[in-house]
Amino acid sequence: MTKPKGFEKPAGVRDYLPIAVSRLRKIEGRVLDCMSRWGYRQIMTPTLEYYDTVGVASSTSDQKLYKLLNNRGQALVLRSEMTAPVARVVSSLLKDEPLPLRLSYHANVFRAIEEEAGREAEFYQTGVELVGDDSPEADAEVVALAIASLKAAGVKTFKIAMGHVGFLSGLLHEAVPDRPEAQEELKGYLLGRDYVGFREALGKLRLSPEQEQGMEGLLRLRGGKEICNQALELSGHELARSSLSHLCKVWEVLEAYGVSEHVLIDLTMIGDFTYYTGMTFEGYAADLGFPVCSGGRYDNLLQQFGRPVPATGFSLKTNRILDGVTDLEDVQEQPVLVQYDAVRRKEALGEASRLRSEGHTVITRLVHERSELVTASQTNSENRIEDSGVQYGDIYTFVSFVSEHG
Repeated sequence: MTKPKGFEKPAGVRDYLPIAVSRLRKIEGRVLDCMSRWGYRQIMTPTLEYYDTVGVASSTSDQKLYKLLNNRGQALVLRSEMTAPVARVVSSLLKDEPLPLRLSYHANVFRAIEEEAGREAEFYQTGVELVGDDSPEADAEVVALAIASLKAAGVKTFKIAMGHVGFLSGLLHEAVPDRPEAQEELKGYLLGRDYVGFREALGKLRLSPEQEQGMEGLLRLRGGKEICNQALELSGHELARSSLSHLCKVWEVLEAYGVSEHVLIDLTMIGDFTYYTGMTFEGYAADLGFPVCSGGRYDNLLQQFGRPVPATGFSLKTNRILDGVTDLEDVQEQPVLVQYDAVRRKEALGEASRLRSEGHTVITRLVHERSELVTASQTNSENRIEDSGVQYGDIYTFVSFVSEHG
């Protein structure tokens, strides 16, 4: 194994240069402000968690967890998502808070990846959790807030695909009862959007023609409210029908919010975490080939931390949004360049402090010789100031404190 060079970094991580950081922070700020206006209070949790608590509860496979040992030999993990850490806090530090709880967060999370996969090992999530409400109104609220958050982030064209874990589970229990391995195989194909594999697996199960036709009909269940009636024809299973009823009530609330135009029902949607128990959804931006948000209901997760209450939520992939949003460059005030010589240093730095206190961006520059004095005409013509190897790439507003004999 060769030693990495000084400028190299591990696979799956990236450096964010100043302009990217500015844009990312702008996305985060707009989204968190949007969530705050919906009544969600921000929470922060540690980067490191115990493997036996948050690591196990997160439903991230062991192969995707970054594990390490502390000096007492206890297994720790870098957080792989934020829902499980928030569930831990809700079940402990916030256990006496009245329900429902509305919490938001922004954090970097870590998942081990194979180098050739081209996936990210560290990425950023901004999201919410609504704890203590199992109603369709709560599920609709988080979907509507996800839509508002995507708009706040600057994503202009997107679709939310919404499904229900219970409908698919009921359908599979009816078609292949007492065959959990077959059910998991079919779910795996749907999760990977491998519909060819799904059909091939169905063919190997020796179902009746009616059952096989019904299961294949699942792949066509995408659209608006009309999908609710079409789906009822596929299954008489109680879980499937009750799940579908819940999902259709969520749709009705979304219509009342006036956001159903952004949503489609997709009953193949099952979510990529095993702790999901009900409605799940993913958001896709028109300009990007992967989800920019995901979420759903997870009514059993908090029970693992000793507080059996229902919950629902979502997260945005803010660094993915950064890569796809191009109109974040708002017009900003020009920085102020305060130039001074040694004689008037105190006066100049005092003025710089005053300007900063008023909210201006101020850069200071010591001028040793009058020949080093930079003028507006220089920067307007060259759009750059160069001094002793230092480059200033912006055009400044100037304040000079240089004595006549400096």
